[in-house]
Amino acid sequence: MPQRTRKTHRIQQTQQIQQIQQTHQAQQAQDSRTNDAPPERGTAPHASRIAAGPAAVTVLAAGLCAALALSVLLAIGLGPAAIGPGDTARHLWAALTGGVVPAADVPEYQIIWEIRTPRVLLAALVGAGLSAVGVAVQALVRNALADPFVLGISSGASVGAVSVTVTGGLAGLGLHAMSAGAFAGALLSAVLVHLAAVRGGGLSPLRLVLTGVTVSFGLQAVMSLIVYLAPDSESTSTVLYWTMGGFGAASWSALPVVAVVVAAGVAVLHRMGQGLDVLALGDETAASLGVAPDAYRRRLLLLASLITGVTVAASGAISFVGLVVPHVTRLLVGAVHARVLLIAPLAGALFMVWADLLARTLAAPRELPLGVITALIGVPVFIALMRRGTYAFGGH
Repeated sequence: MPQRTRKTHRIQQTQQIQQIQQTHQAQQAQDSRTNDAPPERGTAPHASRIAAGPAAVTVLAAGLCAALALSVLLAIGLGPAAIGPGDTARHLWAALTGGVVPAADVPEYQIIWEIRTPRVLLAALVGAGLSAVGVAVQALVRNALADPFVLGISSGASVGAVSVTVTGGLAGLGLHAMSAGAFAGALLSAVLVHLAAVRGGGLSPLRLVLTGVTVSFGLQAVMSLIVYLAPDSESTSTVLYWTMGGFGAASWSALPVVAVVVAAGVAVLHRMGQGLDVLALGDETAASLGVAPDAYRRRLLLLASLITGVTVAASGAISFVGLVVPHVTRLLVGAVHARVLLIAPLAGALFMVWADLLARTLAAPRELPLGVITALIGVPVFIALMRRGTYAFGGH
């Protein structure tokens, strides 16, 4: 197809999608005024209205970038040994430019550059990755209650990490053994869910959710059995702490893989935004607009598994980020996925940086499990969203 023809086709397809979305949202608004019935599960998540235009979304993205940069600087300086923003910036500048650090400042410099900076950057990357995957998974299974862990990927990663810790497998990988085990477990669970859910060559959202939840329960039982049979209490404590999430083991060596996978994954998901819009409208509508829903779901499942496996391997199982952040983002910018996938990673990164700061300062010198912090924040936020009359869950 000639380039001009392809461009014309894309423009026409975009106009069709926008018309269908407007009709769909107008129907939802009409239904919400005339019908107080509870939301129906198994349909796509939508905001009740488009809350912001392109200019407002750009301003919001710029504001989040500035807030994230300031938050990273503050989070690196704060902790049991607090360091002022000026000194933090000075040490970071010295590290990035190869500047000379006075002997008296070496301990402070080591805290800033070798301990806190990789930890804060890893928190931002994991928050961005989990939030973007949450948006994709909710469109993939057309269920507003879905998050990156609903497909059993988190449980698979936990089983892989637990197996490596207890058995000492993959010892040749050194510090990366646990991450490699978690990543392998995540990929294997995704393949298992896909093989179990596919029927007649097709994938339905409902079968994916049910299969994912079932496989997740099975893998959690396997993990509990391995922990129960662990030969020593030290391995059990390590595994249980990992399953609650945290960035205590963050290091510079762990950052490159996570950064590359998350950045590339978010960019690919953003390019797939229009397809996610179509997929959220239903399989028949997607097929009529030239999008093959089953093939699209397979690509999304593979991409979501890759990002989730890498992030969970680096940080453990952290709940609620991939569930709450997409909903808050839709409340701000509407349901168009290109906008959501621009804002959600920034919001998720910002949220995770501050959640990690709370985890390591609230009970200092002890460190609280990060999963506890995200759940304590995520539960009331999610309940508050559900009680809002202007936000639609499940398309109603």
